[in-house]
Amino acid sequence: MIITITEDWENSYRFPVHKPMKIFNNSSTITGFILLGFPCPIEEQVLLFVLFSVVYLLTLMGNGSIICAVHWDQRLHTPMYILLANFSFLEICYVTSTVPNMLANILSDTKDISFSGCFLQFYFFFSLGSTECFFLAIMAFDRYLAICQPLHYPTIMTGRLCTNLVVGCWVLGFLWFLIPIIIISQMSFCGSRIIDHFLCDPGPLLALTCKKDPVVELIFSILSPLPLIIPFLFIIMSYALVLRAVLKVPSVAGRRKTFSTCGSHLAVVSLFYGSVLVMYGSPASEHEAGMQKIVTLFYSVVTPLLNPVIYSLRNKDIKKALQKLLSV
Repeated sequence: MIITITEDWENSYRFPVHKPMKIFNNSSTITGFILLGFPCPIEEQVLLFVLFSVVYLLTLMGNGSIICAVHWDQRLHTPMYILLANFSFLEICYVTSTVPNMLANILSDTKDISFSGCFLQFYFFFSLGSTECFFLAIMAFDRYLAICQPLHYPTIMTGRLCTNLVVGCWVLGFLWFLIPIIIISQMSFCGSRIIDHFLCDPGPLLALTCKKDPVVELIFSILSPLPLIIPFLFIIMSYALVLRAVLKVPSVAGRRKTFSTCGSHLAVVSLFYGSVLVMYGSPASEHEAGMQKIVTLFYSVVTPLLNPVIYSLRNKDIKKALQKLLSV
């Protein structure tokens, strides 16, 4: 159900145009932005609150189970599963950066979010998203080494290299968006402070600036897609080499068995990048607010929920470890 925002209602939440807003403004009359979230009748809001609460809890349980299984099962203390456990922890952080605030927003009457809260959510959400892209890339690299360089795999993918790759993903992911967040936080905002979204997305934020700055928009448009594009190209190259190696296996059964180790990772990459590219791979003007929310929900909430299901269903070692964990 789509609820339209009337001009009178919007104007009631509008700041005077002559008082531009900044993140560090000390004016006591400025409280921040308004996240509309999902405007609907109270009954539907309660239903959404219950639905997202259940999804959030299932996501924590599913990814937490994989972390515990890898930690307690000595057979899973290999680079492939260590990367998977770290990826599951990342998914917990990723969904936590949006869902708790979204649940609070559903129950809120004012829908307010402070300047600092808005920009912190923006920073953590996109930093964690960038980190996820880097993780998907090094997981593809791990599969490339295991299939294309099986004899050298133990000497190349050592515990030290695995640790360095994991740390590198976290550091690079959180450093990348420092420049965009600093640039946008220094801009002035005026007029309507309403963000028709359930999170502080850069598109709606830039639309609220008092004066368009082509240089800032150019810097942001260049820096933002790179954490998506570079890992994606790396993943495609890795799987092109994997596919070439698999096709050299003489038997059909051997090719299927060799490539099956990549099935879970490919499914996760397809889910994440498919929805993200739909959202950010085309001009923002082509997306209505409702579609933006649905697509963002898919890659930020639904995908972290499905990832542990995909890995546990397609991986015998994970299934055995989870069964052993549940039987304790």
